[in-house]
Amino acid sequence: MVSTSGILGYGYPEACLNAAMERGVDMIGCDGGSSDPGPYYLGSGKPFVSLRAMRRDLRLMLIAAIRHKVPLVIGTAGGAGGEPHLQLVAQMVRDIARDEGLHFKMALIHAEQSQDRVLRFVREGRSRPLGRMAPLEEETVRRATRIVGLCGPEPYMRALGEGAQVILGGRSSDPAPFAACAMSAQLPPAPSWYAGKMLECGALPAWPKGPDCLHVTVREDGVTCEPMGDKRCTPISVANHSLHENSSPVRHVEPGGVLDTSDCVFEQVSHKATRVSGMRWTPADDYTVKLEAAEFVGHRAVSFAGTRDPILIPQVDHFFGLVRELVRGKADDLDIAPEDYRLTIHTYGRDGVMGAREPVRNARPHELGFLIDVVAKEPDIAQAVIALSRTSMLHSDFPGRLCKEGNMAIPFSPSDLAAGEVFRFSMNHVVLPEDPCELFPIEHEAV
Repeated sequence: MVSTSGILGYGYPEACLNAAMERGVDMIGCDGGSSDPGPYYLGSGKPFVSLRAMRRDLRLMLIAAIRHKVPLVIGTAGGAGGEPHLQLVAQMVRDIARDEGLHFKMALIHAEQSQDRVLRFVREGRSRPLGRMAPLEEETVRRATRIVGLCGPEPYMRALGEGAQVILGGRSSDPAPFAACAMSAQLPPAPSWYAGKMLECGALPAWPKGPDCLHVTVREDGVTCEPMGDKRCTPISVANHSLHENSSPVRHVEPGGVLDTSDCVFEQVSHKATRVSGMRWTPADDYTVKLEAAEFVGHRAVSFAGTRDPILIPQVDHFFGLVRELVRGKADDLDIAPEDYRLTIHTYGRDGVMGAREPVRNARPHELGFLIDVVAKEPDIAQAVIALSRTSMLHSDFPGRLCKEGNMAIPFSPSDLAAGEVFRFSMNHVVLPEDPCELFPIEHEAV
């Protein structure tokens, strides 16, 4: 199998895909998205890569798959895997096929869940919280703008068995589309899932990091990973990637069980390739499907500023208190109550990345950058409060101030930027379906 990149639209060298096809593949795949960019994309239904980049990557993969008569499988299509994302990529496939004169059978695996369906799981006691989450409540379900389930390999295997050559899946467990193709070829779950874990991020298991395509050979007793460009898969680089995005270094929990890598052996089998063996798969007592949901919070407006004022910097926290009080009073004059908005000032150069968890507190920076962030119930409130906040940052007095104007540098005009709708993730739960395909209906079409 070959994976072109970590996300559809992140790009890859065309020569690397061609090299993989010459080597021989039974499947071309790509993980189409992620929850990493945050809840906005799930809630809004929009992709987080450019359509131009997505179409470029997709076109080359589609032409190669049809020419070589192998399946093309993409999971979490469109970035977040909701229905708008899936339909976006499906239409892109149809357009490319028309332009290139391609003919094939396509399957769409839908992953978006209705509130009514999720409420049934809650009422029947077939939902469980993950981590330190509270049990899933009906009101949380009702507030959700969009809910998706993370599809396992079974719907992909069913679509392959029903003759689809191009399969686009909604939100999926990242390794699932690759594991599905290997298990459809009668390979055991353990190496199949491990291959998926390697392939889900393109050539990330290779060194040095950069665009490439990863070729993985799956056998009953292990997998061999090799990049197609000028990079190398080494035992260290592959072992390092097996820790990727996982709370345990050796236990990878998936919809139908656990991939155990504690006894894996990593061998360099050529200058560019590493073989891994010793992985184990333990089936779960209950099949679970993880849910992700985005809940609407409000509207955002932001402004940027920076200062080098040596009198302000040592007392900036006191200054922020003055700014907040000034904004509160001016907002009240506009009939905007404190509960109608949230004002956050991120301070870069001091603790803008770690916030309250920043361990280094003894260094005094010579300059600070401020990201002023307002989230409000309505867009006009957000715009009003960000304008008040930016003005207050510019013109508020503080003890010892010498420069009466001009000690804040604003890089943009307009200085206040509308950032659109704001969402938050509201579910980190699993549900227990009666069948692995129950939540993921498959739709076939001739393209």
